[in-house]
Amino acid sequence: MSCARVLKRIGLTTVVLALAASMTGCGGGQPAVDSKPKVALIMKSLANEFFHTMQEGARSHQNAHYQDYDLIANGIKDELDVSKQIELVEQMAAQKVSAIVIAPADSKALVSVCKKAQDAGIVVVNIDNKLDEAVLAEKNAKIPFVGPNNREGARKAGDYLGLRLRPSSAVAIVEGVPTAFNAIQRKLGFEDSMKKAGMNIAASQSAGWEMDKANQVTTAILAEHPDIQGILCANDSMALGALAALKAAGRAGHVQVVGFDNISAVHALVGSGEILATVDQHGDKLAVYGIEYALEMLHNKSVPADKETPVDLITADNFH
Repeated sequence: MSCARVLKRIGLTTVVLALAASMTGCGGGQPAVDSKPKVALIMKSLANEFFHTMQEGARSHQNAHYQDYDLIANGIKDELDVSKQIELVEQMAAQKVSAIVIAPADSKALVSVCKKAQDAGIVVVNIDNKLDEAVLAEKNAKIPFVGPNNREGARKAGDYLGLRLRPSSAVAIVEGVPTAFNAIQRKLGFEDSMKKAGMNIAASQSAGWEMDKANQVTTAILAEHPDIQGILCANDSMALGALAALKAAGRAGHVQVVGFDNISAVHALVGSGEILATVDQHGDKLAVYGIEYALEMLHNKSVPADKETPVDLITADNFH
């Protein structure tokens, strides 16, 4: 056979194979590409142990369900980098992921970009920090929230503190980011419990979820209100900062501290009695709840209602 004839036959075979592959991709058999949904998990700062735990929980779930979906997990470097989180949502939308599960750094600022992703056909599920209801209504967006009742969780920690202080004792609240729904709800829960217990809220100030900032805020509060008997912190990173400030001021053991999140560093301190209590919102499961909801929405083509997840008080009595 001549060289020219061999080349002609090879060319014809290539065309036939290409046509067969094209037909298969158009429904003539199994799809030529992976049909598994791709889920993007977008968190807040991975420097916060809570979100690192959340990421690990999501990865473990995906490893156990690798046949059901693929996972892309991202987070921002610090709690206040809202513009970077918006950019991450835009990137995931550009990659045409099937679903986005997001713990928004800001309850209002993330609504628009999440609505854009939703309009592009991407399923969006809100976890951890609830998107603002008024802004959702303004944008005509319906995004389900999967997460805990933050006010109730903070109330549990505050009630526990209230039982251990004398009525009219001075207490301080170290708040999260003021524009975050969960920060607002935790502050309200602390206020509920302190008012019920007859405590005097002498100071309430934001430390932006950050440990170093909480150290500074607590130092200033102790200087201005030396009679403080209790400090209620809206997350455990800030509880660590508050405890460091108390130690520096020689007040550790004399001022009770409660936190929220049950990160491992605080878990150990609760066990030793250095921190009175924290609230476990099960960060390792929170992303999983959101991912499972997103997969359900993709399968059923429906928008499920909000889903409340558990919050549990952790004290030395139930520490293990």
